[in-house]
Amino acid sequence: MARRGWHTSIVVRRDDVDPRVWPEVGDFGDRALVEVAWGDRDFYMAEPGTLWLALKAAFVPTGSVLHAVAFDTPVDRYLPETEVVELRLSRRGFDAMTRFFHEEYARDPEGRIVRLAPGQYGHGFFYAARSRYSLLDTCNTWIARALRAAGLPGTPAWAPTAGAVMLQVRRLAPGPAPAPPRP
Repeated sequence: MARRGWHTSIVVRRDDVDPRVWPEVGDFGDRALVEVAWGDRDFYMAEPGTLWLALKAAFVPTGSVLHAVAFDTPVDRYLPETEVVELRLSRRGFDAMTRFFHEEYARDPEGRIVRLAPGQYGHGFFYAARSRYSLLDTCNTWIARALRAAGLPGTPAWAPTAGAVMLQVRRLAPGPAPAPPRP
């Protein structure tokens, strides 16, 4: 899990992804990590986002996009000023989460994913997504739903902000390793 300001995303190891579950990950070649995020189409793709677009996104249910970026650098160096929380998932949970990603891609009449534009940074792309963005269905509730699909406890309805998502996620992070027993 990663948080930059008011926005959250999920970063996965490319080698952990089963391409039969999330075939679209093939867009990123052999890069080690893939970050996935979701948001309002007009606001997320705008350079820069405006107050008008933010208000429209919040109050008028609108189309959405997936933003996926691949990289090889460790997350904390590639995405500076980002809070990162590592989570451990079962194989079944990880596959369910990446299936959630796969099912979010909008498709053209021939069944192909719709790549809209290069991503905001690095080797990334914006893709048309199926869900609708609104004040009650934000980028952060979408991330919480992805984590719920992975089998993690949490309540997407209580995660409208990045802070609320991270509060739930921090509770799920593995703690420090216990000290070895004394002889």
